[in-house]
Amino acid sequence: MGLFAIRDYRRLFSAQVIALFGTGLATVALGLLAYDLAGPRAGGVLATALTIKMVAYVVVAPLAAAYVDRLPRRWFLTALDVVRALVVLALPFVTEVWQVYVLIGVLQTASAAFTPTFQAVIPDIVTREADYTRALSASQVASTMESLLSPVLAAVALTFMTFNLLFLGTSVGFAVSALLVLSTRIPDARPSARTNAWDRAMSGIRTFAATPSLRGVMALNLVVAAAGSIVVVNTVNYVRDVLGGTQSDVAWMLAASGTGTLLVALVLPRVLDRVADRLVMLTGAAVLLLAVGAAVAMSAASIAASLPTGVVWVAIGGGMALIITPTGRVLRRAVDPSGIPEVFAAQFSLSHLAWLVTYPIAGWVATRAGFTTTWTVLAALAAIGALTAMAVWPRTERVPAEQPGTAAIPAEDGELATAAAGEAEEGTLIAGQCSCVRTV
Repeated sequence: MGLFAIRDYRRLFSAQVIALFGTGLATVALGLLAYDLAGPRAGGVLATALTIKMVAYVVVAPLAAAYVDRLPRRWFLTALDVVRALVVLALPFVTEVWQVYVLIGVLQTASAAFTPTFQAVIPDIVTREADYTRALSASQVASTMESLLSPVLAAVALTFMTFNLLFLGTSVGFAVSALLVLSTRIPDARPSARTNAWDRAMSGIRTFAATPSLRGVMALNLVVAAAGSIVVVNTVNYVRDVLGGTQSDVAWMLAASGTGTLLVALVLPRVLDRVADRLVMLTGAAVLLLAVGAAVAMSAASIAASLPTGVVWVAIGGGMALIITPTGRVLRRAVDPSGIPEVFAAQFSLSHLAWLVTYPIAGWVATRAGFTTTWTVLAALAAIGALTAMAVWPRTERVPAEQPGTAAIPAEDGELATAAAGEAEEGTLIAGQCSCVRTV
């Protein structure tokens, strides 16, 4: 409760939660809109829309991080929320696939600028290490609750309304988020030491390339994207065409994945107090490999049943949470406070670059070659990512000191050196932000 006693964090967290739930409704509605416009080709349409999203994230996010220190962050975030609310409000009126692509391009450009800026605000508001760790967990719980409850709410709503009205809920969510952000005291960003915009945009990526733990995170991004794209892109067509389900069944199946994420999120904070981040994240990679392998076997054996599919979707959600939740802690340890905005923007872009690879595979290959071939390719990519992470992320790595006069500490298996953190003063300043904020 000490974390939520911070007025500005409480308002920002509320803004995040409200926008997330609106986004969750839009996620369900976008898949159904694609099915309504394209039928059996819905996977390809959805994959194209999500590919546009990933391109915007990969290109725009580093540029936003490079220039955010020159802008009043509170007004910038508010304006971007307003843009997103207006664009989502227009989606129910589209009649052609190309109109979806144009609106998604505008929407995701705004989101790509919003998310790194929002991430960089939290460390300036939550300054105690214990509170920051809880802030990471709170962000993950918010995302997982949205993953679970938004599809459930959508399933209930779809029993008495059309999916187009779900976009209205998203628009309202963004509008309320804008009001909450506007009411928050957000300090302007500290000026970057780099004067060249290109250097600022690329500095985080260079840090990733030079740091073993961050190279491991980069490889694990591919594992998350390979497994997650099955849920995001293929659920609509798999439930409707293979399982013979309804629109509500699509929402319930997405909720199954959210259930897995939620179950893991509830226990993970205590686990991370005792277990190394590296071990937790590699365990998540193993869970995702097993889940994708089970999906391939299920499709190859033509097992068209909701129960085994739901179990696989639960496992995918849980495995993703095991990797995503500790990522913010790993990134924070890798750089000094002045480099935090660049490295988090780099993670935002690099993680979405992985999705940029897997979304088209999940959508376009599935449309032409079927689910078995598609999921086999994605399983191979997940295996490559997991093995690469194990190879490039050493079990023992030196962690940079976070305070002047504090020696760097060897971290076994990538651990956060919990004991040392416990001995540090309560007022130790930290910087960083969770990399798991979901956007659509």
